[in-house]
Amino acid sequence: MTIDDVAPPLPTGPMPHLSASAMPTVKLVRRCPPDMVKVAGAFCVDRYEDMLVDFATGTTLSPYYPPERGKAAYVHKIWTDQMGTGTALERATPLPECPSFETQKTFYPRAVSKKGVVPQGYASGRDAEIACRNAGKRLCLRTEWVTACRGEEDRDFPFGDTYEAGACNVFGEAHPGILLWENPSINHTDPRFNLMKSKRGAPLLHPTGTTPRCVSRWGDDAVYDMVGNIDEWIDDPAGTFLGGFYARSKKDGCKSAVEAHPYVYADYSTGVRCCMDLPPEQPEDAPPPKASPPAQAVTACVSAAPSASATPHD
Repeated sequence: MTIDDVAPPLPTGPMPHLSASAMPTVKLVRRCPPDMVKVAGAFCVDRYEDMLVDFATGTTLSPYYPPERGKAAYVHKIWTDQMGTGTALERATPLPECPSFETQKTFYPRAVSKKGVVPQGYASGRDAEIACRNAGKRLCLRTEWVTACRGEEDRDFPFGDTYEAGACNVFGEAHPGILLWENPSINHTDPRFNLMKSKRGAPLLHPTGTTPRCVSRWGDDAVYDMVGNIDEWIDDPAGTFLGGFYARSKKDGCKSAVEAHPYVYADYSTGVRCCMDLPPEQPEDAPPPKASPPAQAVTACVSAAPSASATPHD
């Protein structure tokens, strides 16, 4: 038996080909990682304000202390020494726990965008930049941050064009400085500020993503809490944070900005949110892309921040 007995001969004329309509098609898309939102088809932004973890171990860092060993130890010591000299509420409120590893060993923060957690406060612009880079991300440019905040309908607030009390966690009913020290302009490194509650018993600082109307819509997705709750550093070595925080008495929505502090400044109201360039195209049915953290921790900023004297803000 020969091969000709079991298989037809090859054609001698032109080879047949499939028409374009018969060819299988693969739709290519550009998507963001699952913890980020695609904005204006151009870049990705963290869906929630960030908590921080230790780059090496993934251990959660306290949101109530600066995310740097020396500063955490210093703040914990000065407030251990100074507590008990304020209001009755201050005298009755213990300091939040500062994990021992945060004061005893060198660590580097990594940003994590997650719903339902206390967002990091007490972060400098330097801390925020390092945390974002250790997550394989970066700080947002000002234009990116404002675009993301305004949503696809390009509005002054995430929810509309005019201020509405309670829609976002800003212009709150109480200030922690008054509750603890009878003065909103002092003691801004007190680790207890973001533990304070209103007369109704509600926390002044909300867990991430729990203010349901404060959402900046992008398609069928949304970015949460870009106005209020906690201020967010942007990519500006001169020092700028945007959005306002829960006790700031302003009604300017996505235009809210503080430019009075250097990049190394930090207090209870300053937090972190990251951006990322939009990943390359991939097949629509492929798993979503992931950010790519560095193999080793980022330990310093890209460029040195200028020094300047800090002035308090409300």
